[in-house]
Amino acid sequence: MAQRELYAELARQLSAIGAVKRGMARILPPDCPAGSAAALTLLDRHGDMRMSRLAELLAVDMSVTSRHVAHLAERGWIERSPDPADKRSRILRLTPAGRAQLDELSRRTTQLLATRLGDWTDDEVGQLIRLMTRLRDSFGDCRPPLAGAPETTRTPAQAT
Repeated sequence: MAQRELYAELARQLSAIGAVKRGMARILPPDCPAGSAAALTLLDRHGDMRMSRLAELLAVDMSVTSRHVAHLAERGWIERSPDPADKRSRILRLTPAGRAQLDELSRRTTQLLATRLGDWTDDEVGQLIRLMTRLRDSFGDCRPPLAGAPETTRTPAQAT
């Protein structure tokens, strides 16, 4: 029973992460909303890609991705080139201006975290990074559990 209570509290804490995300979104430049920042970050991390792949990585509909891509292209942060394998598709690529925008986003985010976690030790920050990485890795494969694996009870926070 204690384990169930721990998981319930973890679900509550994960739901509360929204406050952290909102705080981080407040420091973004006015012309770079969170969705645009996420798209830039994914292009930087994964390299050139089709819009369908970006939509998959963002976990949003193609129409939403299309708006993000248009926003980024209007500002010169990405370019869209014909896909040599399929002329109907476009390959998205960061531009030097997009990399400069990512550098600014990184500077702002790093400063915010340094300010908010200034009373944390380096070991505590390192432990948080390791645990968050492990948590993310645990959810990297969102398929149902293997046959014979114990079932877990999903809370509303886990379902979203």
